[in-house]
Amino acid sequence: MTTARTDDHSHPDDDGHAHGSLRSYLIGFGLSVVLTAIPFWLIMTGALDSKQGTALAIMALAVIQIVVHMVFFLHMNVRSENGWTMMALIFTLVLVVITLTGSLWVMYHLNTNMMPGHDMSQIP
Repeated sequence: MTTARTDDHSHPDDDGHAHGSLRSYLIGFGLSVVLTAIPFWLIMTGALDSKQGTALAIMALAVIQIVVHMVFFLHMNVRSENGWTMMALIFTLVLVVITLTGSLWVMYHLNTNMMPGHDMSQIP
């Protein structure tokens, strides 16, 4: 018959992963609300004169919000699972960037090199 040690502070449902506190969830929620409200404000007020500037600002805020969600809600950091979670994320992002960049490059060159330069209204 075995007895539990009294100095063991592990919980039966403790799987070794970091869990967030109420404070960290509230901080993440607050940041998410702010990072959602800013693009809404940018569009509704027309604060930036340029459409491209507005689009870039919204995309930058979207990337920041993704990071906030990963850190505060998914508890991803360089220490979890000895950094393998973050390495898998970085690898995935690199593959997505390569795929998107390559696809855009191919589509641009197909459009440039394959489209006829003729005026289509002259064809009977």
